[in-house]
Amino acid sequence: MMAAGPTPAGSPGGSTVVAGPAPGGRASSIPLLGRGHEPTVFEFSSEGRRAWSFRTTGLPEWEAADVVPAEWLREEPVGLAEVSERDLVGHVTRLTHRQYSVDLGAYPLGSCTMKYNPKLCDTAASLPGFTAAHPATPAPLVQGWLELLWSLTDTLCRVTGMAAATLQPPAGAAGELTGLLLMRAYHASRGEVRHKVIIPDSAHGTNPASVTLGGFRTVTVPSDARGLVDVAALRQRLDEDVAGIMLTNPNTLGLFEENIAEVAAAVHDAGGLLYYDGANFNAILGVTRPGDMGFDIVHLNLHKTFAVPHGGGGPGAGPVAVSPRLADFLPGPLPTRLPDGSFGWESPPRSIGRVHSWYGNALALARAWSYILANGADGLRRVAEGAVLNANWLRGRLRGVYDLPYDRPVMHELVASTAGLKKATGLRALDVAKRLLEEGFHAPTVYFPLIVEEALMIEPTETESPQTLAALADALIAIAGDPPGEAAHAPRSTPVGRVDEARAARTLLPTWDAVAAHQAAAQARGAPS
Repeated sequence: MMAAGPTPAGSPGGSTVVAGPAPGGRASSIPLLGRGHEPTVFEFSSEGRRAWSFRTTGLPEWEAADVVPAEWLREEPVGLAEVSERDLVGHVTRLTHRQYSVDLGAYPLGSCTMKYNPKLCDTAASLPGFTAAHPATPAPLVQGWLELLWSLTDTLCRVTGMAAATLQPPAGAAGELTGLLLMRAYHASRGEVRHKVIIPDSAHGTNPASVTLGGFRTVTVPSDARGLVDVAALRQRLDEDVAGIMLTNPNTLGLFEENIAEVAAAVHDAGGLLYYDGANFNAILGVTRPGDMGFDIVHLNLHKTFAVPHGGGGPGAGPVAVSPRLADFLPGPLPTRLPDGSFGWESPPRSIGRVHSWYGNALALARAWSYILANGADGLRRVAEGAVLNANWLRGRLRGVYDLPYDRPVMHELVASTAGLKKATGLRALDVAKRLLEEGFHAPTVYFPLIVEEALMIEPTETESPQTLAALADALIAIAGDPPGEAAHAPRSTPVGRVDEARAARTLLPTWDAVAAHQAAAQARGAPS
Protein backbone atom coordinates (compact mmCIF):
# COMPACT_ATOMS: atom_id res chain seq x y z
CA MET A 1 0.00 0.00 0.00
CA MET A 2 1.22 3.49 -0.78
CA ALA A 3 -0.63 6.73 -0.28
CA ALA A 4 -0.22 9.88 -2.30
CA GLY A 5 2.27 12.47 -1.23
CA PRO A 6 2.13 16.25 -1.56
CA THR A 7 0.90 17.81 -4.77
CA PRO A 8 3.76 17.95 -7.29
CA ALA A 9 4.87 21.32 -8.50
CA GLY A 10 2.86 22.93 -11.26
CA SER A 11 -0.51 24.59 -11.63
CA PRO A 12 -3.67 22.44 -11.36
CA GLY A 13 -4.41 22.89 -15.02
CA GLY A 14 -0.90 22.40 -16.32
CA SER A 15 1.36 19.43 -16.87
CA THR A 16 3.45 18.10 -14.04
CA VAL A 17 6.96 16.74 -14.29
CA VAL A 18 7.60 14.30 -11.47
CA ALA A 19 11.26 13.85 -10.63
CA GLY A 20 12.34 10.46 -9.40
CA PRO A 21 10.55 7.14 -9.90
CA ALA A 22 8.45 6.54 -12.98
CA PRO A 23 4.69 5.93 -12.59
CA GLY A 24 4.45 2.16 -12.14
CA GLY A 25 0.70 2.09 -12.82
CA ARG A 26 0.91 3.45 -16.36
CA ALA A 27 0.60 0.64 -18.92
CA SER A 28 1.15 2.51 -22.21
CA SER A 29 4.24 0.40 -22.96
CA ILE A 30 2.24 -2.83 -23.40
CA PRO A 31 3.67 -4.45 -26.57
CA LEU A 32 1.13 -5.15 -29.31
CA LEU A 33 1.82 -6.36 -32.83
CA GLY A 34 -1.16 -4.71 -34.41
CA ARG A 35 -4.88 -4.28 -34.50
CA GLY A 36 -5.74 -7.18 -36.76
CA HIS A 37 -8.92 -9.16 -36.28
CA GLU A 38 -8.57 -12.13 -33.94
CA PRO A 39 -10.67 -15.04 -35.27
CA THR A 40 -13.05 -16.86 -32.98
CA VAL A 41 -12.11 -20.37 -31.91
CA PHE A 42 -14.68 -21.72 -34.38
CA GLU A 43 -12.87 -20.02 -37.24
CA PHE A 44 -9.76 -22.05 -36.36
CA SER A 45 -11.75 -25.28 -36.44
CA SER A 46 -10.75 -28.07 -38.81
CA GLU A 47 -12.57 -31.41 -38.82
CA GLY A 48 -10.63 -34.14 -37.03
CA ARG A 49 -8.21 -31.88 -35.15
CA ARG A 50 -7.74 -32.39 -31.43
CA ALA A 51 -5.96 -30.40 -28.77
CA TRP A 52 -4.46 -33.58 -27.34
CA SER A 53 -4.71 -37.34 -27.51
CA PHE A 54 -3.40 -40.33 -25.59
CA ARG A 55 -1.33 -42.84 -27.58
CA THR A 56 -3.00 -45.64 -25.69
CA THR A 57 -4.92 -45.99 -22.46
CA GLY A 58 -5.12 -49.77 -22.31
CA LEU A 59 -8.89 -49.47 -21.86
CA PRO A 60 -11.57 -50.75 -24.24
CA GLU A 61 -13.59 -48.23 -26.23
CA TRP A 62 -17.33 -47.95 -25.90
CA GLU A 63 -19.94 -46.40 -28.13
CA ALA A 64 -22.08 -43.84 -26.37
CA ALA A 65 -25.18 -45.87 -27.21
CA ASP A 66 -23.77 -48.77 -25.20
CA VAL A 67 -23.65 -46.85 -21.93
CA VAL A 68 -26.18 -44.00 -22.26
CA PRO A 69 -29.97 -44.58 -22.56
CA ALA A 70 -31.30 -43.67 -25.99
CA GLU A 71 -33.57 -40.91 -24.67
CA TRP A 72 -30.50 -39.05 -23.37
CA LEU A 73 -28.47 -39.21 -26.58
CA ARG A 74 -28.27 -36.26 -28.92
CA GLU A 75 -29.37 -36.73 -32.50
CA GLU A 76 -26.49 -34.55 -33.69
CA PRO A 77 -23.03 -34.03 -32.18
CA VAL A 78 -22.43 -30.91 -30.12
CA GLY A 79 -21.12 -28.13 -32.31
CA LEU A 80 -17.70 -27.80 -30.72
CA ALA A 81 -14.62 -26.35 -32.38
CA GLU A 82 -11.98 -28.87 -33.43
CA VAL A 83 -8.67 -27.11 -32.82
CA SER A 84 -5.08 -28.20 -32.26
CA GLU A 85 -3.38 -27.45 -28.97
CA ARG A 86 -0.93 -25.12 -30.64
CA ASP A 87 -3.70 -23.04 -32.26
CA LEU A 88 -5.82 -23.03 -29.11
CA VAL A 89 -2.99 -21.87 -26.84
CA GLY A 90 -2.01 -19.17 -29.33
CA HIS A 91 -5.61 -17.96 -29.59
CA VAL A 92 -6.17 -17.76 -25.84
CA THR A 93 -2.77 -16.16 -25.22
CA ARG A 94 -3.40 -13.49 -27.86
CA LEU A 95 -6.75 -12.72 -26.25
CA THR A 96 -5.10 -12.29 -22.85
CA HIS A 97 -2.60 -9.87 -24.38
CA ARG A 98 -5.49 -7.76 -25.64
CA GLN A 99 -6.86 -7.27 -22.13
CA TYR A 100 -6.12 -4.73 -19.44
CA SER A 101 -5.63 -6.01 -15.90
CA VAL A 102 -4.79 -4.84 -12.40
CA ASP A 103 -1.36 -6.41 -12.79
CA LEU A 104 -0.63 -4.23 -15.83
CA GLY A 105 -1.49 -0.83 -14.46
CA ALA A 106 -3.82 1.48 -12.56
CA TYR A 107 -7.49 0.52 -12.78
CA PRO A 108 -9.47 3.49 -11.32
CA LEU A 109 -12.90 1.94 -11.92
CA GLY A 110 -15.14 3.77 -9.45
CA SER A 111 -16.92 1.72 -6.77
CA CYS A 112 -15.16 -1.45 -7.94
CA THR A 113 -12.01 -1.14 -5.78
CA MET A 114 -9.73 -2.63 -8.44
CA LYS A 115 -6.64 -2.51 -6.29
CA TYR A 116 -3.50 -4.54 -6.74
CA ASN A 117 -3.76 -8.04 -5.25
CA PRO A 118 -0.58 -9.09 -3.39
CA LYS A 119 0.90 -12.30 -4.75
CA LEU A 120 1.60 -13.42 -1.19
CA CYS A 121 -2.12 -14.17 -0.90
CA ASP A 122 -2.08 -16.31 -4.04
CA THR A 123 0.93 -18.22 -2.71
CA ALA A 124 -0.75 -18.89 0.62
CA ALA A 125 -3.97 -20.08 -1.02
CA SER A 126 -1.96 -22.41 -3.27
CA LEU A 127 -0.54 -24.48 -0.40
CA PRO A 128 -1.31 -28.18 -0.95
CA GLY A 129 -3.06 -28.43 2.40
CA PHE A 130 -5.69 -26.04 1.04
CA THR A 131 -5.91 -27.10 -2.58
CA ALA A 132 -5.87 -30.87 -2.02
CA ALA A 133 -8.74 -30.99 0.47
CA HIS A 134 -12.09 -32.26 -0.80
CA PRO A 135 -15.04 -30.24 0.54
CA ALA A 136 -16.73 -33.44 1.78
CA THR A 137 -13.76 -34.40 3.96
CA PRO A 138 -14.91 -35.11 7.56
CA ALA A 139 -14.29 -32.25 9.98
CA PRO A 140 -11.64 -34.06 12.08
CA LEU A 141 -9.45 -34.35 8.97
CA VAL A 142 -9.63 -30.66 7.91
CA GLN A 143 -9.12 -28.89 11.22
CA GLY A 144 -6.79 -26.36 9.56
CA TRP A 145 -9.43 -25.36 7.04
CA LEU A 146 -12.11 -25.08 9.71
CA GLU A 147 -9.87 -22.97 11.93
CA LEU A 148 -9.22 -20.63 9.00
CA LEU A 149 -12.94 -20.27 8.24
CA TRP A 150 -13.80 -19.76 11.91
CA SER A 151 -11.03 -17.18 12.35
CA LEU A 152 -12.02 -15.29 9.21
CA THR A 153 -15.66 -15.23 10.34
CA ASP A 154 -14.63 -13.93 13.77
CA THR A 155 -12.46 -11.19 12.26
CA LEU A 156 -15.12 -10.04 9.81
CA CYS A 157 -17.58 -9.75 12.69
CA ARG A 158 -15.04 -7.66 14.60
CA VAL A 159 -14.35 -5.21 11.76
CA THR A 160 -18.07 -4.80 10.92
CA GLY A 161 -19.41 -4.70 14.48
CA MET A 162 -21.70 -7.66 13.86
CA ALA A 163 -22.46 -10.71 16.00
CA ALA A 164 -22.35 -13.60 13.50
CA ALA A 165 -21.63 -14.21 9.82
CA THR A 166 -21.76 -16.69 6.96
CA LEU A 167 -19.03 -17.05 4.35
CA GLN A 168 -21.18 -19.02 1.90
CA PRO A 169 -22.28 -16.35 -0.64
CA PRO A 170 -19.92 -16.58 -3.65
CA ALA A 171 -20.19 -12.95 -4.80
CA GLY A 172 -21.41 -9.52 -3.77
CA ALA A 173 -24.75 -9.88 -5.55
CA ALA A 174 -25.24 -13.26 -3.87
CA GLY A 175 -24.50 -11.57 -0.56
CA GLU A 176 -27.16 -8.96 -1.31
CA LEU A 177 -29.76 -11.63 -2.04
CA THR A 178 -28.78 -13.53 1.12
CA GLY A 179 -29.20 -10.37 3.19
CA LEU A 180 -32.66 -9.74 1.75
CA LEU A 181 -33.70 -13.34 2.40
CA LEU A 182 -32.58 -12.88 6.00
CA MET A 183 -34.62 -9.70 6.17
CA ARG A 184 -37.68 -11.54 4.90
CA ALA A 185 -37.16 -14.43 7.35
CA TYR A 186 -36.83 -12.02 10.27
CA HIS A 187 -40.13 -10.29 9.52
CA ALA A 188 -41.86 -13.62 8.88
CA SER A 189 -40.73 -14.84 12.31
CA ARG A 190 -42.62 -11.89 13.80
CA GLY A 191 -45.77 -12.74 11.86
CA GLU A 192 -45.28 -9.84 9.46
CA VAL A 193 -45.28 -9.70 5.67
CA ARG A 194 -43.59 -6.55 4.43
CA HIS A 195 -43.27 -5.74 0.74
CA LYS A 196 -41.06 -2.65 0.30
CA VAL A 197 -37.33 -2.00 0.53
CA ILE A 198 -36.02 1.56 0.25
CA ILE A 199 -32.88 2.35 -1.75
CA PRO A 200 -31.28 5.75 -2.52
CA ASP A 201 -31.27 7.18 -6.03
CA SER A 202 -27.46 6.88 -5.99
CA ALA A 203 -27.51 3.15 -5.18
CA HIS A 204 -25.57 0.47 -7.04
CA GLY A 205 -27.55 -1.14 -9.83
CA THR A 206 -27.45 -4.52 -8.13
CA ASN A 207 -29.52 -3.20 -5.22
CA PRO A 208 -32.88 -2.86 -7.02
CA ALA A 209 -32.22 -6.12 -8.87
CA SER A 210 -31.60 -7.95 -5.59
CA VAL A 211 -34.68 -6.36 -4.04
CA THR A 212 -36.83 -7.73 -6.86
CA LEU A 213 -35.18 -11.15 -6.74
CA GLY A 214 -35.74 -11.25 -2.98
CA GLY A 215 -39.48 -10.79 -3.48
CA PHE A 216 -39.71 -7.13 -2.48
CA ARG A 217 -40.67 -3.92 -4.26
CA THR A 218 -38.17 -1.07 -4.63
CA VAL A 219 -38.98 2.37 -3.26
CA THR A 220 -36.46 5.09 -4.18
CA VAL A 221 -35.49 7.89 -1.83
CA PRO A 222 -33.83 10.98 -3.40
CA SER A 223 -30.54 12.56 -2.43
CA ASP A 224 -30.48 16.03 -0.96
CA ALA A 225 -28.48 18.98 -2.29
CA ARG A 226 -25.36 17.69 -0.53
CA GLY A 227 -25.51 14.25 -2.16
CA LEU A 228 -26.74 12.44 0.96
CA VAL A 229 -29.96 10.60 1.74
CA ASP A 230 -32.78 13.15 2.07
CA VAL A 231 -33.91 12.30 5.61
CA ALA A 232 -37.20 14.21 5.33
CA ALA A 233 -38.08 12.34 2.13
CA LEU A 234 -37.08 9.07 3.81
CA ARG A 235 -39.47 9.68 6.71
CA GLN A 236 -42.30 10.24 4.23
CA ARG A 237 -41.66 6.79 2.72
CA LEU A 238 -41.46 4.85 5.98
CA ASP A 239 -44.52 2.86 7.01
CA GLU A 240 -45.46 -0.58 8.33
CA ASP A 241 -44.93 -2.13 4.89
CA VAL A 242 -41.23 -1.20 4.70
CA ALA A 243 -38.98 -4.18 5.39
CA GLY A 244 -35.79 -2.14 5.42
CA ILE A 245 -33.38 0.12 3.60
CA MET A 246 -30.23 -0.75 1.61
CA LEU A 247 -27.43 1.77 1.97
CA THR A 248 -23.83 2.12 0.89
CA ASN A 249 -21.73 4.22 3.25
CA PRO A 250 -19.81 6.01 1.93
CA ASN A 251 -22.22 6.29 -0.97
CA THR A 252 -21.43 6.11 -4.67
CA LEU A 253 -20.58 9.81 -4.74
CA GLY A 254 -17.75 8.99 -2.36
CA LEU A 255 -19.51 10.90 0.43
CA PHE A 256 -20.00 9.65 3.98
CA GLU A 257 -23.67 9.58 5.04
CA GLU A 258 -23.31 12.03 7.90
CA ASN A 259 -26.89 11.54 9.09
CA ILE A 260 -26.64 7.75 9.32
CA ALA A 261 -27.59 7.66 13.02
CA GLU A 262 -30.77 9.61 12.26
CA VAL A 263 -31.52 7.35 9.28
CA ALA A 264 -31.04 4.24 11.41
CA ALA A 265 -33.31 5.52 14.15
CA ALA A 266 -36.07 6.41 11.68
CA VAL A 267 -35.97 3.00 9.97
CA HIS A 268 -35.87 1.09 13.25
CA ASP A 269 -38.77 3.12 14.64
CA ALA A 270 -40.79 1.96 11.63
CA GLY A 271 -39.89 -1.68 12.37
CA GLY A 272 -37.48 -1.96 9.44
CA LEU A 273 -33.91 -3.21 9.18
CA LEU A 274 -30.78 -1.51 7.85
CA TYR A 275 -28.80 -3.35 5.20
CA TYR A 276 -25.20 -2.27 4.55
CA ASP A 277 -23.92 -2.72 1.00
CA GLY A 278 -20.23 -3.36 1.59
CA ALA A 279 -19.05 -2.35 -1.89
CA ASN A 280 -17.35 0.74 -0.44
CA PHE A 281 -16.16 -0.80 2.84
CA ASN A 282 -12.55 -0.19 1.76
CA ALA A 283 -13.04 3.45 2.74
CA ILE A 284 -13.85 2.82 6.41
CA LEU A 285 -11.96 -0.41 7.13
CA GLY A 286 -10.53 -0.25 10.65
CA VAL A 287 -11.82 3.30 11.16
CA THR A 288 -15.52 2.85 11.86
CA ARG A 289 -17.98 -0.05 11.71
CA PRO A 290 -21.45 -0.51 10.17
CA GLY A 291 -22.66 -2.08 13.42
CA ASP A 292 -21.81 1.10 15.29
CA MET A 293 -23.88 3.07 12.76
CA GLY A 294 -26.96 0.97 13.44
CA PHE A 295 -26.88 -1.53 10.58
CA ASP A 296 -28.42 -4.97 11.06
CA ILE A 297 -27.10 -6.76 7.96
CA VAL A 298 -23.70 -6.28 6.29
CA HIS A 299 -22.44 -7.87 3.11
CA LEU A 300 -18.76 -7.61 2.22
CA ASN A 301 -16.93 -8.04 -1.05
CA LEU A 302 -13.76 -9.92 -0.15
CA HIS A 303 -12.78 -9.52 -3.82
CA LYS A 304 -12.69 -5.75 -3.25
CA THR A 305 -11.69 -4.86 0.28
CA PHE A 306 -9.57 -7.91 1.08
CA ALA A 307 -7.63 -8.24 -2.17
CA VAL A 308 -9.21 -11.38 -3.61
CA PRO A 309 -8.75 -11.09 -7.42
CA HIS A 310 -11.96 -10.22 -9.21
CA GLY A 311 -13.30 -9.35 -12.62
CA GLY A 312 -14.13 -11.64 -15.49
CA GLY A 313 -16.78 -13.49 -13.52
CA GLY A 314 -14.92 -14.35 -10.35
CA PRO A 315 -14.66 -16.35 -8.27
CA GLY A 316 -15.45 -13.80 -5.60
CA ALA A 317 -16.78 -13.98 -2.08
CA GLY A 318 -19.63 -12.03 -0.48
CA PRO A 319 -19.91 -12.92 3.23
CA VAL A 320 -22.91 -11.64 5.17
CA ALA A 321 -22.67 -10.57 8.80
CA VAL A 322 -25.66 -9.81 11.03
CA SER A 323 -26.67 -8.34 14.38
CA PRO A 324 -27.63 -10.68 17.26
CA ARG A 325 -31.36 -10.78 16.45
CA LEU A 326 -30.67 -12.18 12.97
CA ALA A 327 -27.99 -14.73 13.86
CA ASP A 328 -30.44 -17.65 14.10
CA PHE A 329 -31.46 -17.19 10.45
CA LEU A 330 -28.01 -17.37 8.85
CA PRO A 331 -27.37 -19.95 6.11
CA GLY A 332 -25.79 -23.08 7.51
CA PRO A 333 -23.77 -24.95 8.32
CA LEU A 334 -21.32 -22.59 10.02
CA PRO A 335 -17.80 -23.35 11.29
CA THR A 336 -17.77 -23.48 15.07
CA ARG A 337 -15.28 -24.00 17.88
CA LEU A 338 -16.27 -26.98 20.02
CA PRO A 339 -15.89 -27.17 23.83
CA ASP A 340 -12.73 -29.29 23.49
CA GLY A 341 -11.06 -26.60 21.36
CA SER A 342 -11.44 -28.44 18.05
CA PHE A 343 -13.57 -27.19 15.16
CA GLY A 344 -16.73 -28.54 13.57
CA TRP A 345 -19.97 -27.53 11.86
CA GLU A 346 -23.32 -26.38 13.19
CA SER A 347 -26.51 -24.97 11.65
CA PRO A 348 -28.45 -22.06 13.17
CA PRO A 349 -31.83 -23.14 14.60
CA ARG A 350 -33.94 -21.12 12.12
CA SER A 351 -31.51 -21.12 9.17
CA ILE A 352 -32.80 -20.03 5.76
CA GLY A 353 -30.75 -22.94 4.34
CA ARG A 354 -27.77 -23.05 2.06
CA VAL A 355 -27.12 -20.27 -0.45
CA HIS A 356 -24.16 -22.03 -2.09
CA SER A 357 -22.82 -25.54 -2.39
CA TRP A 358 -20.38 -26.62 0.32
CA TYR A 359 -19.01 -23.47 1.95
CA GLY A 360 -18.56 -20.88 -0.75
CA ASN A 361 -15.43 -20.17 -2.77
CA ALA A 362 -13.02 -21.49 -0.18
CA LEU A 363 -9.73 -20.52 -1.84
CA ALA A 364 -10.99 -16.95 -2.19
CA LEU A 365 -11.61 -17.04 1.56
CA ALA A 366 -8.07 -18.30 2.14
CA ARG A 367 -6.70 -15.38 0.12
CA ALA A 368 -8.70 -12.90 2.19
CA TRP A 369 -7.50 -14.41 5.47
CA SER A 370 -3.87 -14.26 4.33
CA TYR A 371 -4.37 -10.57 3.40
CA ILE A 372 -5.76 -9.84 6.86
CA LEU A 373 -2.87 -11.64 8.58
CA ALA A 374 -0.30 -9.87 6.40
CA ASN A 375 -1.68 -6.41 7.22
CA GLY A 376 -2.74 -6.79 10.83
CA ALA A 377 -5.19 -4.44 12.51
CA ASP A 378 -3.04 -1.34 12.05
CA GLY A 379 -2.37 -2.18 8.42
CA LEU A 380 -6.07 -2.60 7.64
CA ARG A 381 -6.72 0.88 8.99
CA ARG A 382 -3.93 2.25 6.78
CA VAL A 383 -5.70 0.69 3.79
CA ALA A 384 -8.67 2.98 4.37
CA GLU A 385 -6.52 6.00 5.19
CA GLY A 386 -4.47 5.55 2.01
CA ALA A 387 -7.57 5.11 -0.16
CA VAL A 388 -9.14 8.30 1.23
CA LEU A 389 -5.93 10.30 0.93
CA ASN A 390 -5.38 9.27 -2.69
CA ALA A 391 -8.95 10.13 -3.72
CA ASN A 392 -8.79 13.57 -2.13
CA TRP A 393 -5.38 14.30 -3.61
CA LEU A 394 -6.72 13.50 -7.05
CA ARG A 395 -9.82 15.62 -6.43
CA GLY A 396 -7.58 18.59 -5.71
CA ARG A 397 -5.60 18.08 -8.93
CA LEU A 398 -8.73 17.95 -11.08
CA ARG A 399 -10.43 20.99 -9.55
CA GLY A 400 -10.80 23.76 -12.10
CA VAL A 401 -10.43 21.38 -15.03
CA TYR A 402 -13.43 19.11 -14.56
CA ASP A 403 -16.70 19.91 -12.82
CA LEU A 404 -16.85 18.58 -9.25
CA PRO A 405 -20.58 18.50 -8.41
CA TYR A 406 -19.92 17.77 -4.73
CA ASP A 407 -16.60 19.50 -4.13
CA ARG A 408 -15.83 18.71 -0.52
CA PRO A 409 -13.73 16.01 1.17
CA VAL A 410 -14.62 12.58 -0.14
CA MET A 411 -13.83 9.11 1.06
CA HIS A 412 -12.37 6.47 -1.29
CA GLU A 413 -13.60 7.81 -4.64
CA LEU A 414 -14.58 11.03 -6.32
CA VAL A 415 -17.17 11.87 -8.96
CA ALA A 416 -16.16 14.43 -11.57
CA SER A 417 -18.22 15.56 -14.55
CA THR A 418 -17.59 16.68 -18.12
CA ALA A 419 -20.91 18.57 -18.31
CA GLY A 420 -19.13 21.92 -18.62
CA LEU A 421 -16.57 20.58 -21.12
CA LYS A 422 -19.35 19.02 -23.16
CA LYS A 423 -21.01 22.40 -23.56
CA ALA A 424 -17.72 24.13 -24.32
CA THR A 425 -15.93 21.64 -26.57
CA GLY A 426 -18.23 18.63 -26.99
CA LEU A 427 -16.08 16.41 -24.72
CA ARG A 428 -18.21 13.67 -23.15
CA ALA A 429 -17.47 11.35 -20.26
CA LEU A 430 -17.33 8.43 -22.70
CA ASP A 431 -14.72 10.27 -24.78
CA VAL A 432 -12.53 10.79 -21.70
CA ALA A 433 -12.81 7.12 -20.81
CA LYS A 434 -11.80 5.96 -24.29
CA ARG A 435 -9.05 8.54 -24.62
CA LEU A 436 -7.58 7.53 -21.24
CA LEU A 437 -6.88 4.06 -22.65
CA GLU A 438 -4.40 5.67 -25.06
CA GLU A 439 -2.56 7.11 -22.06
CA GLY A 440 -2.07 3.64 -20.53
CA PHE A 441 -4.77 3.75 -17.86
CA HIS A 442 -7.99 1.82 -17.53
CA ALA A 443 -11.09 3.96 -17.84
CA PRO A 444 -13.02 5.06 -14.75
CA THR A 445 -16.70 4.25 -14.31
CA VAL A 446 -18.79 6.54 -16.52
CA TYR A 447 -22.38 7.80 -16.35
CA PHE A 448 -22.79 6.59 -12.79
CA PRO A 449 -24.18 7.50 -10.37
CA LEU A 450 -27.13 8.45 -12.52
CA ILE A 451 -27.81 11.63 -10.57
CA VAL A 452 -24.65 13.27 -12.01
CA GLU A 453 -24.62 14.40 -15.63
CA GLU A 454 -21.65 13.10 -17.66
CA ALA A 455 -20.24 11.43 -14.57
CA LEU A 456 -16.69 10.13 -14.19
CA MET A 457 -16.46 7.99 -11.04
CA ILE A 458 -12.77 7.59 -10.16
CA GLU A 459 -11.42 5.30 -7.43
CA PRO A 460 -7.61 5.34 -7.32
CA THR A 461 -7.40 2.87 -4.35
CA GLU A 462 -4.60 2.82 -1.79
CA THR A 463 -2.21 0.69 -3.84
CA GLU A 464 -1.16 3.33 -6.38
CA SER A 465 1.97 5.40 -5.83
CA PRO A 466 2.18 9.22 -5.88
CA GLN A 467 3.92 8.96 -9.27
CA THR A 468 1.07 6.92 -10.74
CA LEU A 469 -1.54 9.30 -9.32
CA ALA A 470 0.33 12.27 -10.77
CA ALA A 471 0.53 10.59 -14.19
CA LEU A 472 -3.19 9.77 -14.07
CA ALA A 473 -4.03 13.36 -13.15
CA ASP A 474 -1.78 14.70 -15.91
CA ALA A 475 -3.46 12.42 -18.44
CA LEU A 476 -6.96 13.53 -17.42
CA ILE A 477 -5.94 17.18 -17.52
CA ALA A 478 -4.30 16.77 -20.95
CA ILE A 479 -7.43 15.10 -22.33
CA ALA A 480 -9.55 18.02 -21.15
CA GLY A 481 -7.24 20.29 -23.15
CA ASP A 482 -7.34 18.26 -26.38
CA PRO A 483 -8.57 20.07 -29.50
CA PRO A 484 -12.36 19.80 -29.86
CA GLY A 485 -13.38 16.45 -31.33
CA GLU A 486 -9.97 14.85 -30.81
CA ALA A 487 -11.09 12.39 -28.13
CA ALA A 488 -14.13 11.32 -30.14
CA HIS A 489 -11.83 9.10 -32.24
CA ALA A 490 -10.20 7.33 -29.29
CA PRO A 491 -8.94 4.77 -28.59
CA ARG A 492 -6.54 4.55 -31.54
CA SER A 493 -3.71 2.52 -29.98
CA THR A 494 -5.67 -0.45 -28.61
CA PRO A 495 -6.32 -3.77 -30.38
CA VAL A 496 -9.99 -2.78 -30.79
CA GLY A 497 -10.95 0.79 -31.57
CA ARG A 498 -14.12 2.72 -30.75
CA VAL A 499 -17.15 0.48 -31.07
CA ASP A 500 -20.72 1.52 -31.75
CA GLU A 501 -22.07 0.72 -28.29
CA ALA A 502 -25.63 1.79 -29.04
CA ARG A 503 -25.74 -0.43 -32.11
CA ALA A 504 -24.23 -3.31 -30.16
CA ALA A 505 -26.95 -3.01 -27.52
CA ARG A 506 -29.74 -2.88 -30.10
CA THR A 507 -28.38 -5.68 -32.28
CA LEU A 508 -27.31 -8.33 -29.81
CA LEU A 509 -25.00 -10.93 -31.38
CA PRO A 510 -23.69 -12.93 -28.42
CA THR A 511 -22.50 -16.06 -30.24
CA TRP A 512 -20.29 -16.89 -33.20
CA ASP A 513 -23.10 -18.46 -35.20
CA ALA A 514 -25.32 -15.41 -34.59
CA VAL A 515 -22.54 -13.16 -35.93
CA ALA A 516 -22.12 -15.40 -38.99
CA ALA A 517 -25.86 -15.37 -39.69
CA HIS A 518 -25.98 -11.59 -39.30
CA GLN A 519 -23.06 -11.11 -41.70
CA ALA A 520 -24.59 -13.46 -44.24
CA ALA A 521 -27.91 -11.61 -44.10
CA ALA A 522 -26.16 -8.25 -44.48
CA GLN A 523 -24.19 -9.46 -47.49
CA ALA A 524 -27.35 -10.81 -49.09
CA ARG A 525 -28.98 -7.40 -48.97
CA GLY A 526 -25.78 -5.58 -49.89
CA ALA A 527 -25.51 -3.75 -46.57
CA PRO A 528 -22.35 -3.33 -44.43
CA SER A 529 -22.08 -5.97 -41.71
